[in-house]
Amino acid sequence: MIAITAAVLFSPVERIEHPVVLMDDGFISEIQPRSSYTIPRNAQIIDCGDAILAPGFMDIHIHGAGSHDVMRPPGEGLPAMESVLACHGVTSYFPTTVTAPMDVTLSALERLADVIDRADGNSNKGRANPIGIHLEGPFLSHARRGVHPPENLVRPSIAVFDRLWQAARGHVKLITIAPEVDGALEVIREATNRGVTVSIGHSDATFEQARAGVTAGARHATHTFNAMRPLSHRDPGILGLVLADDNLSADIILDGIHVDPVIAKLFLKMKGAERAVLISDGLSATGMPDGRYRLGAFDIQVKDGKCMAGDTLAGSVLTLDRAVRNAMQFGSIGPQLALRAASLNPAVASGTSAQRGKLAAGCRADIVVLNSSFEVIHTIVGGRTDS
Repeated sequence: MIAITAAVLFSPVERIEHPVVLMDDGFISEIQPRSSYTIPRNAQIIDCGDAILAPGFMDIHIHGAGSHDVMRPPGEGLPAMESVLACHGVTSYFPTTVTAPMDVTLSALERLADVIDRADGNSNKGRANPIGIHLEGPFLSHARRGVHPPENLVRPSIAVFDRLWQAARGHVKLITIAPEVDGALEVIREATNRGVTVSIGHSDATFEQARAGVTAGARHATHTFNAMRPLSHRDPGILGLVLADDNLSADIILDGIHVDPVIAKLFLKMKGAERAVLISDGLSATGMPDGRYRLGAFDIQVKDGKCMAGDTLAGSVLTLDRAVRNAMQFGSIGPQLALRAASLNPAVASGTSAQRGKLAAGCRADIVVLNSSFEVIHTIVGGRTDS
């Protein structure tokens, strides 16, 4: 049994001053204010002083880090990637595919399923845990494909989706799909029936086409503003629906490159405390110096924090702790809301909030320890404090 004390805790739905967090066997058993609680005698006490405790961050859209790309054979690369993520407060993540030849994608899904099956948050040596797969492609719009290779985009069908599902052995938790593409609505319905969170994105959809996707079961939106039909006051399109629909959560890349800070502030106001989600869309270059890296099968040039595939912006080197700080700066929001956008909100959006995304009794002991500038001091994954 371990008792952690600190100056303040964001659950993130409530703020507790001078908390005591009791952890046992990888889970939180109790959280109490220090002033009214007697720590059990058999507990190991870890005093974090004037630090801040928050739920471990969840990145539901990340392609790589630490020079490793999730589409490539894991080898020794995936643990290195997970260590980089943990250094930035991430305790769980969705390895995210990029559109590729079908045989390459199927092989990657099989490997990632193996990794997820072996992962154990209580014994993963303090690294971030893969808890599901995000399929970004191949059911995307040619008009808004970004860097996804056009020759590998596929018309949506239940048969193709089932091949992907079977290769991933049911570990697909999130799929990005363009709702206007022929066959998309059938796949959205089927994926939703299988418990997958369907996210609309990489889309040139009109407002009506996007609404049809939501009616079919979509309930999230992928990297809002990027790879989407632009917003117009007479043609609201998919962006108009994403911003206006109070039942739709949406994620955003807050690196100051993908979205202007003024637009970030607008997004955070529109989606509010419960529906705004921070993602990294991080590449293998995350945590690495400028240079040439890989995203799937193609080269990415990274310079001054900008990731380019030729003339096209391709992913980021953003980390979620930086995204939290940027949310506070760009959106003029308090830490409680910014932390929620990196923890509870992605967990709710992805259907994984039963034991993740919050600090409460019965939840996994996934905790990030922050200083007063909201920089990561330490990350606790599955109750491990020795990493």
